[in-house]
Amino acid sequence: MRPPEIENSTEEERREYIKNTFRCIADCDMCGLCTVFRGKDPEVAYADYINGKRVYLDASKDYR
Repeated sequence: MRPPEIENSTEEERREYIKNTFRCIADCDMCGLCTVFRGKDPEVAYADYINGKRVYLDASKDYR
């Protein structure tokens, strides 16, 4: 599933996309999300995208 475009989505739709895409499975050795986002919650890492300030790909580049 593609991330919702900022122009065609609400803040809540973007937040739900991030929550569903980066779900914590409570097993850091298997998941690795904590390492990828440097200990940040994905909603914090993608706050600019959720708030409509940056597109998804630009926000993702911060964590490559």
